Amino acid sequence: MKASPTALGIFAITSLQSLASALTIAEINGNKYISPYSGQTVTNVTGLLIAKGPNGVFIRSTTPDKDIATSEAIYVFDRNVGANLTVGDIISLDAKVLEYRSSNAYLYLTELSTPKNVQVLSSGNKVKALVIGKDTIDPPNTQFSSLDGGDIYNVPNGVANISEVNPVLEPKKFGLDFWESLSGELVTVRKPSVIKQPNNYGDTWVVGDWKVTGKNKQGGITMTDKDSNPEAIVIGSPLDGTKNPNTSKMGDELEEITGVVQHAFGFYSILPLTAVKVSKPAKGVAAQKPTSLKSKGQCKAITVGSYNVENLSPSSEHLPLIASHIVTYLKSPDFLFLQEVQDNSGPTNNDGITSANLTLSALAASIKAAGGPTYEFAEVAPATPNLDGGQPGGNIRPAYLYNPAIISLYKPNQGQGDDATSVVKGSGKNSPPSLTFNPGRIEPANPAWTASRKPVVGAWVAKGATKPFFTVNVHFGSKGGGSSLHGDRRPPINGGVADRLAQANVTATFISQILNADPKAAVISAGDFNEFSFVRPMKTFAEISKMKDLDEVAGIKPTERYTYAFDMNAQALDHMYVSPSLAASSKSDFEHIHVNTWGSYAEMVSDHDPSVALFDLCG
Repeated sequence: MKASPTALGIFAITSLQSLASALTIAEINGNKYISPYSGQTVTNVTGLLIAKGPNGVFIRSTTPDKDIATSEAIYVFDRNVGANLTVGDIISLDAKVLEYRSSNAYLYLTELSTPKNVQVLSSGNKVKALVIGKDTIDPPNTQFSSLDGGDIYNVPNGVANISEVNPVLEPKKFGLDFWESLSGELVTVRKPSVIKQPNNYGDTWVVGDWKVTGKNKQGGITMTDKDSNPEAIVIGSPLDGTKNPNTSKMGDELEEITGVVQHAFGFYSILPLTAVKVSKPAKGVAAQKPTSLKSKGQCKAITVGSYNVENLSPSSEHLPLIASHIVTYLKSPDFLFLQEVQDNSGPTNNDGITSANLTLSALAASIKAAGGPTYEFAEVAPATPNLDGGQPGGNIRPAYLYNPAIISLYKPNQGQGDDATSVVKGSGKNSPPSLTFNPGRIEPANPAWTASRKPVVGAWVAKGATKPFFTVNVHFGSKGGGSSLHGDRRPPINGGVADRLAQANVTATFISQILNADPKAAVISAGDFNEFSFVRPMKTFAEISKMKDLDEVAGIKPTERYTYAFDMNAQALDHMYVSPSLAASSKSDFEHIHVNTWGSYAEMVSDHDPSVALFDLCG
């Protein structure tokens, strides 16, 4: 609870030292993010030592209040303070109240710094962790902060700072408020399960036995519209110096975790007393079945895949693994959208090479060696090096693989990097539209594509078809420059959202021109849109183009719509959109193949999952 009016009145006329002598830890923390005593000296702070770390100790109030918004624990920062102290000691000390963060993008951590006059009042006291969901309320599972307006992807982003507004904590409603109300506290997570592969440091996102939303079949949690899972928590570096394993994977069950809540590196985390241990491994990639969708080798049933192959060059070590995925799990689709195809020299700066013909030839050869068909490829090389984003020197671009026994280009006319393809209306009533350049790029000079990949468009004919189908292969601008979902800026900054909005407009307008020329045209747009279907750029794309999200068309459960795992969320950055005629086809089906999100970090071949669809493309 907050300090009483009487105490505040005394503060106005007495010294800081005498003011703070009767403060409890809850009063120091207050019921907001920033301590009401920040920057002040406090004396005779009493607490039970509940955990020790390499740079300080954590203490809990011996006189708790009944306000769930005020944490009863606090971090005492000093590398030497714990040298002669033991967990279970009740101590008193004088210190300065500080708000610390290592970046202005992060939230502040309230701590006691430079402790003095440390005294042990008693030893051997029992220390019991608070069980989350039993001794505390359940973490809120939908909203992060009162400053998000109900949607962390509201536009504009970053219009408020928690540290400036300093809202009163509402831990029953908002996830960040919940974790802040436990800052410094020793807690236990019962029945923890891994929801994403850990990073190289072993930091591992988990949920416990509390109520969660978005649980998918593998055991991760999938983000959906206006719900990005604030109930998840990351398990950080163990306090005893051990290391968490970096081999765990989505769906692994862990032994019970006990540790302290802290905010560091942009996220609330639990620093465990010792390293986490897997108690029951998930089956992972071994549980992923190959696609069930089958081609008939002609237009009535054509399989179409999409895969971000993550900086693929002829020398990439993962090239044969990508080929194996295409053959084994995607069952060698008749047609493939690829993204992040690098040029023939890979990430070599300033060598002037932009063509990816050797990269695509090497991939096609590896697929053939793995038992797949003899693919041909189509690409449009960037005209100028290092203008399409991605790894410097790599000149990534979208490209196509296709089985020439089943698919062929319709009126081929290879475009160059600076050529803007356009739609040509058919010459007669039953004459289909075509492209001036096939394959070609969409408005490569448009400023929407500054430092970003330009979509590659193609017109194709499937074996037995009477009309062409059209494809638009995209890789929109990255989310670089975004901020943490647990960060200070609210709503969090969705990096590059303005660029993607402009790119969605340009791409969708081009598609609308195809459909204006032929409302019944079969159009497929697929690739790495770098955005979620429920966020403004994708909504704009669908509104202008009139294309339909194939996840919706095929009835994929929202929890199973993911191709990527980032922080706490399984999420869909890769999409496939289809024209109204294809959406109405009973043959349209769709599957996401989780060969990367389900694996351990070492098992990941790409950071994206591929997808496969089945279409009737007879026209």
